[in-house]
Amino acid sequence: MNRHEIDRIIEQLSLDEKIGMIHGQGIFHTKGVERLGVLPLWMSDGPMGVRKELQDDNWKPKGTTDDFVSYLPSNSALACSWNPDLEKEAGHVLGEEARGRGKDVILAPGINIMRSPLCGRNFEYMSEDPYLIKKMAVPFIEGIQENDVAACVKHFAVNNQETRRLSVDAQVDERALREIYLPGFEACVKEGKSLTIMGAYNKFRGQHCCHNHYLLEEILRGEWGFDGVVISDWGGVHDTLEAAENGLDIEMSVTDCFDDYFMAEPLKEKVKSGEISESLIDEKVRNILRLMERLHMLGGDRKKGVYNTRAHQETLLECARESVVLLKNEEHCLPLDVKEHSRIGVIGENAVKLHSSGGGSAAIKALYELSPLMGLKTILGGNVQVEYAPGYSSAKEQTEEKEEWQSDSLEDRAYKTVYQENHTEEEELKRGQLRKEAVELAKNCDKVILFCGLNHEFDAEGQDKSSMKLPYGQEELIEEVLNVNENTIIVIIAGSPVDMESFADRAKAIVYSSYNGMEGGRAMAEVLLGITNPSGKLPYTMPRRLEDCPAHKIGEFPGEETVDYKEGIFVGYRFYEKEKIPVRYCFGHGLSYTEFQYDDLHIENVGEHVEVFLTVKNTGTVAGKEVVQVYVEASGEKMERPPKELKGFLKSELQPQEERKISFILNREDFSYYNEEEKCFWVPEDQYSICVGSSVQDIRLRGQVSVSPGAV
Repeated sequence: MNRHEIDRIIEQLSLDEKIGMIHGQGIFHTKGVERLGVLPLWMSDGPMGVRKELQDDNWKPKGTTDDFVSYLPSNSALACSWNPDLEKEAGHVLGEEARGRGKDVILAPGINIMRSPLCGRNFEYMSEDPYLIKKMAVPFIEGIQENDVAACVKHFAVNNQETRRLSVDAQVDERALREIYLPGFEACVKEGKSLTIMGAYNKFRGQHCCHNHYLLEEILRGEWGFDGVVISDWGGVHDTLEAAENGLDIEMSVTDCFDDYFMAEPLKEKVKSGEISESLIDEKVRNILRLMERLHMLGGDRKKGVYNTRAHQETLLECARESVVLLKNEEHCLPLDVKEHSRIGVIGENAVKLHSSGGGSAAIKALYELSPLMGLKTILGGNVQVEYAPGYSSAKEQTEEKEEWQSDSLEDRAYKTVYQENHTEEEELKRGQLRKEAVELAKNCDKVILFCGLNHEFDAEGQDKSSMKLPYGQEELIEEVLNVNENTIIVIIAGSPVDMESFADRAKAIVYSSYNGMEGGRAMAEVLLGITNPSGKLPYTMPRRLEDCPAHKIGEFPGEETVDYKEGIFVGYRFYEKEKIPVRYCFGHGLSYTEFQYDDLHIENVGEHVEVFLTVKNTGTVAGKEVVQVYVEASGEKMERPPKELKGFLKSELQPQEERKISFILNREDFSYYNEEEKCFWVPEDQYSICVGSSVQDIRLRGQVSVSPGAV
């Protein structure tokens, strides 16, 4: 169907029919035009699986039994894999299940920068680094959209906190905007060809993002040439005229007064009065019809999709395996050497906690979810005695999440009470008893694994955390268990960085995982037992203290009515490297049960790009996967630059003693910064080095390169 045919449909539409297509007529759908064969557009959350079915005019579940789905690892977990191929496979699972559930748009992925460890939605995002984000998000989108389902990249843009998320005004300078906060979105549009994009709740430079002229009209539509559909976040529209004029196509919200939405009857009245031209409505409808044509909703052979298949489960198991990060492993504590008749003590609520049903709009109704304890037991079988003690409990402290919390979410407040470390004497006694039982178990076991971290009481939409500290008295628990068993393995499950300072130096082995999907427990057990060699890498820095984080040390978080991103481009490792601030675990860090040797760096200038060659060898006795990372280092003599910036990575599997030659191509843009005066990316005259290593701080090879200055 060409533009002429789409225009012919538009000519036949009444104003009422057009208006019905550009705003919600149910909580998750627009209105169709049956007489012309135009279907409603059905949408659904979210990044970790297709959301359960809700009532059409409210947020209560339908209560059906046919909406259980596969539970994907969170975006933060998938990013730990540093494997774009797996990311595409995960996207395919999500897209195929969305289509199988009859959805047209899946509201994923979330790609906002992790500016602070405290952001409640960090688990839905990927990284502190824009390059890693774009290299992981693009294949995820491709995987989704090969199923005739539209990805909806969110939240555009600079949506980096939940506190006052509906009203806070983000003040970001142009260089930081272009270098840090926009590259992921630009890649999703230009390379991933995302068919839809979601506006953010917050304001940017004084105007709400869902109808922000600079973001939507000048950058998205103008500079990037986006011709897809812009969808508001649910309740993110605040002005009819701005929404009509500034590039928004569909308004969605959380209330059932559908005709009162800004782009419903109020817009219709402004068109009738002549204040708004109907041609603006036609353009929105044209974008929607173009989307429908691309999804084969206006004819053609549309893919039907499937959900809950064995193939999906196997894919998600592989994703989970590669998303586990080994942070520390002194004295080769891992993998666990478990003999028959061993007694293993498993401690900590996160050993049994199921996470799929929490977190806000990312929550799903999982077909199943294997806990780490179940993963261990199913693999070890009956000849190994596995005993469990909770050690701590969140049951009393947690505030039960209302099923219909989202209907109240426009009140611009957290929908749940943030956990506070204050207890009655009775609660403190119970906590002490749980700790005592866990310590007693740790004394009498051959091996001890302590699962700690966060849950969706903390990693949740609608609220930010108050600190990086582990809740529920976990620090005391870890200390007492290590006192009686110094070889205890610490496993942290969390969707964002946490404070490990009280135990990181004492513990001999530490493993990290974000919310790792339906097969996460099995994957964790395989890593602990050596069935799977860990290959995950951190997609964000684990700072020693919250106060070291640039958003808190230099910038503002969460600010008041405005939040000033004074740290500029120095986000995450860019800041820690520049200021030489020690961190607990750096960006890109992740160990293996084998060792890798880097050699033979060779760099060539070939026309407008730089080619980098090197050799990697597995020098150990077991097969493993290594993520080779390439950073560009600029001296910053004439223009302030981050000491290092990630510009390439490749994950390779190597057998014991296997050696492989790998290569990278860097373009001139990989050496550039955003020149605010020239309004373009620019390569300054400078001294440049190529740094190749296993993390941003573990650089194995280094070589200099010359790059011609000027505009990119």
